[in-house]
This record gives sequence, structure tokens and C-alpha cells, in this order.
Amino acid sequence: MSQFFSIHSETPQLRLVRRSVAILRAGGVVVYPTDSCYALGCLVGDKAAMQRIRVIRGAGPHHNFTLVCRDLSEIATYARVDNATFRLLKAHTPGAYTFILRATHEVPKRLQHSKRKTIGIRIPQHPITQAILTELREPIMSSTLMLAGETQPLTDPEDMRMRLEHQVDLVIDGGSCGFEPTTIVDLSDDAPELVRIGRGNPAPFSRVH
Repeated sequence: MSQFFSIHSETPQLRLVRRSVAILRAGGVVVYPTDSCYALGCLVGDKAAMQRIRVIRGAGPHHNFTLVCRDLSEIATYARVDNATFRLLKAHTPGAYTFILRATHEVPKRLQHSKRKTIGIRIPQHPITQAILTELREPIMSSTLMLAGETQPLTDPEDMRMRLEHQVDLVIDGGSCGFEPTTIVDLSDDAPELVRIGRGNPAPFSRVH
């Protein structure tokens, strides 16, 4: 049976944030709000929790997870960032973007694109996510909360609670997030490439994949 926390979307209660972090550190899978959609999350090195997320998503072994980081300094541990890329990231984070970057050796191979050795990374603007990341002091391995066989993410925390109470350890009710995913920008090559248009403003990134 999963726990259910109602956390204020603008001023998150530290007590509940710390309890959420404790669940993550104990190997839990959590549902949490972001500045695009609700997401499933666990610790980066937790293979068992990652497999549980794959089962919930109905995703295969090559499903692309995202590392959700609290700031640019944390990104530098997991991705290779040159000066031009750093300037782009600084200008567009935090926000509803996922950036595809070349992974460092700190990223487990199972999280990297099998051929390109890249990883999706984002810095959300949502206060609850930021509070959890600040307390956790490491990234969350994350995937959009979309159930197997469905085409839209779940948006109602009570619905999430009912449908996932035996599959996740915690559902965080942080209010409405909507169902529009992040804009994805590939920064792994010489020029930025717009891969998917979502909530983040695509205008600064010229080429569409």
C-alpha cells in the first residue's frame, strides 16, 4: 500500500519533503509533480526500482530514463558540457526542457543510449521537485507517469493513488501539472537539434528533427 502526501505546490512542507526523500533512499518508487507532467522516480543506482518503473510503464530494456537534477553543477557530474552548451543550459534552466547530452562515466551504462552514449537530463522549476532534490543531494532517475497501453500521462493524484497503490511506495499530490511533456533538445552534437516540442518554448532552438 503506497503512502500519499499532499505537499503545498509553492511552499513545500519540509517534514513531508524529508519523508519523501527517506522513501527514495530506502529503495522506493515515488510519483511526484514536475513543471510538465507527473513523473515516476527512484534513485539512480537502484536497479530494482528502475525495473518496477519499467513494469508500470510497460517499457522495454531500451526505455530512455531522464536524470532530474537540481542545478547546473550537478549536471556536470553526469554529462559532458562545453562552454557553448553551458551557456545554453544556463539560459534555459530551470524549465520544462529535457536536454540530451553526452554521458560521463558516472552514468550507469543501462541508463545511456545504447549506441550514442547519451543521457537525457533536466532541471525542473517546480518547487516540490526542487525541494526534494535539494534535500536528496543527488539526481532522481525519472520517467513520465504514463501507464502501459495508455497515450496520455495521468494527471489526477487521487486517480494515481487508486491505480498505483500496490505498485509505488509514495504518491505526492502537488496539485495540477497538466499533461504536456517537456520540449526535448539534443545538445550532443555541434548544433542544437529540436527533437520534440512540448511545454518549454522551442523558439531558441532552430532545427527540428
